[in-house]
This record gives sequence, C-alpha cells and structure tokens, in this order.
Amino acid sequence: MQPVEINAGAWYLRSLRADDRITDVPALSLLGVDAPGDYVAKANADWESETHFVWAICIPTTGELIALIGVTPYGDSGRLWGQAREGYDEALDAAIGPASRFAEGALGLVVEQPLSHGVR
Repeated sequence: MQPVEINAGAWYLRSLRADDRITDVPALSLLGVDAPGDYVAKANADWESETHFVWAICIPTTGELIALIGVTPYGDSGRLWGQAREGYDEALDAAIGPASRFAEGALGLVVEQPLSHGVR
C-alpha cells in the first residue's frame, strides 16, 4: 500500500520524508529516534508491506513534523501509538481520531484504545 495522507483538522498527516525537499530527520532526533534516516526508510517500507503504518503529524503551512502517530496491526486489532514534540500534545490528540478511522475503515482493524505513548 502507498502511504495515505490524512486531514486532521488544523494538522495534516503524511508519510515520513528524508529527501532534498523535506526532511523529518531533525524532528525525529528531537523525538529520540536513533538513526532517524533509517527510521524513515523502514517506515516507508512498512507501508509497502502493510506491517506498520506511521504518519508525520505536520504544521500545514511549513510541513514541519511535530509529532508521530502510528498503527501496528496484531491480527484483527491495531495498536495505536504516538509521540509529540514538546508543546505539541494537542496535535497528537487531534490525530487520534483520523488515524483510528483510517485503520478501522481502510485496514479493517479494531483499534485498541488508549493511545500508547512513545515511538515504535
């Protein structure tokens, strides 16, 4: 599956990027991700294999990653997880509903609540 962009009200969710136009590497480092470039590559490969779905939660005007949210399938259920940069918990909270609806509607998963905090 190709990554799917999602509108989350004041924020938007997109796939992770590390290219000459947009790079999420510095923001992922702020979230404590070791080897952020490798993390981006793995996240995109996981979309292809449909084993793990990760979105960058971004500021619409700049595209800057301010939080991550993801769904990890386990059989017929999905574990929802996320992590926000300092001061951006509101963006993470706003993304829970849209990410859950995608997992339920497009993937047929029953999403476990509540959100598990941290980067996976």
